[in-house]
Amino acid sequence: MINLDKLAEIFAAGTYEIEDVYRLVIQPKSILREFTTVRHGFLFIIRGEGRLCVNGKEYQLLPGSVFHAAPGMQMTSKVIGQSEFVYYSLFYKIDKLDDVNWTHECDSHFRLEPGANPRVMELLIMLHQNVHASGGIEKLRVKELFLSILHQILIGCRNRENASSPSKRVVEEAIAYINGHYMNPLALDELAELHAMSTKSFSYFFHKYTGFRPIDYVINYRMERASDLLKAGSFSIHDIAVSVGYTNPLYFSRLFKKKFGVSPSAYTHKLDNHIY
Repeated sequence: MINLDKLAEIFAAGTYEIEDVYRLVIQPKSILREFTTVRHGFLFIIRGEGRLCVNGKEYQLLPGSVFHAAPGMQMTSKVIGQSEFVYYSLFYKIDKLDDVNWTHECDSHFRLEPGANPRVMELLIMLHQNVHASGGIEKLRVKELFLSILHQILIGCRNRENASSPSKRVVEEAIAYINGHYMNPLALDELAELHAMSTKSFSYFFHKYTGFRPIDYVINYRMERASDLLKAGSFSIHDIAVSVGYTNPLYFSRLFKKKFGVSPSAYTHKLDNHIY
């Protein structure tokens, strides 16, 4: 079984280059002849179902599956069912260090099952569009996109491992995600899917460990950040509302008043008069 933390460490600290990204559409019932892999790479399954045989081991690949292979492996594949098999293939070149774990993790074939994630699809499209861009800033963007994809996948895998027995750790990860993305649209069903749980179970365990329903926690955290911004400088109410995730400043003001008992403008007035 692949060590998720070790895989993360390799790509967080290692020296590597994303060489190519391809989007492929394979027709139903297609059988690809046996070939030998020549590069390190990942497959990201988008649609359809396929069966992959690598060095004699068979893998079933479904939407959301991620597969890794290394050079020198014998591989055949077959499309199962009546649907097209659509996937992205990503090839990378990595500089290995004198660490036996590099051989185990990067020079092995394995499947990850994080579950289907719309965000991964968005990132793959952007990566595919930018992979051959020139210039240092553009290359940095390519690596950023790849790391974002890998982070989403590894978090999805870990959350699925924990899904059978939800724990405080899963809730802590959800809190960390909300705290880092509070300025973006956040819906209960998306948060639950991200952590491989039903909305009912996710809401139950989140409330159990925090005392908040998930969306109530999002609102409370946003209001705390809005308070910080009001204390930090003379920003407009509209700019603060947008900065914490609300396009409607009137709705934002109502939520702020519910939290602090006064409107944002009254809160600012009290700050100016050193009442807080």
